[in-house]
Amino acid sequence: MKRNTYITAGLLATALLATGCADSFLEVESKTKETIETYFTTDEHLQEAVVAAYDPLHWPDWAMGQYNPVNIMSDVMADDIWVGGESKTDNQPWHLMMNYEALPTNCITGLWTVAYSGVKRCNDVLTYIGWAADNLTAANAASYEAQARVLRVFYYNWLWKFWGNIPYYEENLTTPYIAEQLQADQVYENIIADLEGAIALNALNMRESSENYGRVTKAMAYMLYAEIVMYQNDESRYPKALQYMQEIIGSDEYRLVGDYTTIFKESGEWSSESIFEISYKDDNAIRSWGGPLNAGGTVLPRLISPSGWPDGTDGHDNGWGFCPVRAETYARYANNDDRRDATCWNAAVAGSYNARYQDTGFFLEKYAAHTGDNKDHNADADLNYNNNLRIYRFAETLLNAAELITRGAGSGDAKAYLNLVHSRAGLTNEVEPTIDNILEERHLEFVGEGKRYWDLIRSGKAAGVLVPDAYGYRTNTWSASKKHLPIPQSEIDAAQGTLTQNNY
Repeated sequence: MKRNTYITAGLLATALLATGCADSFLEVESKTKETIETYFTTDEHLQEAVVAAYDPLHWPDWAMGQYNPVNIMSDVMADDIWVGGESKTDNQPWHLMMNYEALPTNCITGLWTVAYSGVKRCNDVLTYIGWAADNLTAANAASYEAQARVLRVFYYNWLWKFWGNIPYYEENLTTPYIAEQLQADQVYENIIADLEGAIALNALNMRESSENYGRVTKAMAYMLYAEIVMYQNDESRYPKALQYMQEIIGSDEYRLVGDYTTIFKESGEWSSESIFEISYKDDNAIRSWGGPLNAGGTVLPRLISPSGWPDGTDGHDNGWGFCPVRAETYARYANNDDRRDATCWNAAVAGSYNARYQDTGFFLEKYAAHTGDNKDHNADADLNYNNNLRIYRFAETLLNAAELITRGAGSGDAKAYLNLVHSRAGLTNEVEPTIDNILEERHLEFVGEGKRYWDLIRSGKAAGVLVPDAYGYRTNTWSASKKHLPIPQSEIDAAQGTLTQNNY
């Protein structure tokens, strides 16, 4: 079978086509008389489809036989963390990405499959809304459509940023399940138009109530819009992006928390600063090695904590030694910057462990395995840490606004926005709102959150910063040809000559 076919074909079609049995096998009378076409015609069942569209958000850390946590996949290509592990052949696709030498036959394939699974489920929702139209209120129909379209753009944003030139479709495919491959700029025009259409529905709340944390909101859609427009350097849309940032700021629905060190604790989840998180839980979590797509927690804390660490020491658990924070990252912070120790855990001082490849003694405190954060699971402890993945924070709203104003998108107090973030870190000096200063503030604020690599690319700084290091770990220099990863060879093979490989 062709794997990319079944990413998009639909769950029922996949199940049937995968059998390879005689046609008579398909001539089955349903015992319940229920089909997809009749099932997804009620509000209750459509809500189930909407929830299913969110599900792939949880998968990248471990799914499809690979560890592909999106924040880490971004940051290993930047300059804040190493890959680590046992050696440079451990999670080898990460090491190849870090050195800008990923191979079509040895690259991150899991994220590709996860993202297209999300696209497929969002397309399902949009189809089912038509089937259920007579049983939906106008408000619910608009809400479901807006959620599905924003989520679809979110999934495509992963694909667009990592691979650029990708198959794009807004209706699920029929035989032979082949979609047209678009150039990256064409993908941009499609996803930004789709997002603009979703926002225009005006069906999302600026902030959700606690029982709906995890659903997309107007603020999340606005942040996604700014991220995409700023990455594309689409100056024609900067004024709209700034308007959206200022709407969030002026809404009074979000504000910076006073203590940066609390943001990434369990108690800091869905704080006043949080605009969007991917939620994980350990309570009755059933995610397992045999069922990695089950509901539950995340494996990220286990991945990035020191190997051989005695559980409970310094409030941390044992890990596998991936993604040590670079010593240079720790050194970038002023001694009185609250973000330093909240970002870089100095495990070498706090205790003893088995140093692995590229060890520095520092680990990413934001997502480290904290003792007790998986205590209530009902399956595999490794996979069920309850650390929510922070996607958009109000700090980024302020820095986006400061940067857009500084780039000439409109009026506003860029210096005030910038220094709200700077001073929250415990720093008393004021910073002037230059592009370099804003980018450096983003650098210090978002280590480990998957922002830095994309900032370097969009600002034109990547080729000057992402260069060979003094340790012999990174021996290649980033170039424009490395902007997009190679498309997995399995997808090229499955596409029957319709996919062109990226020039990597």
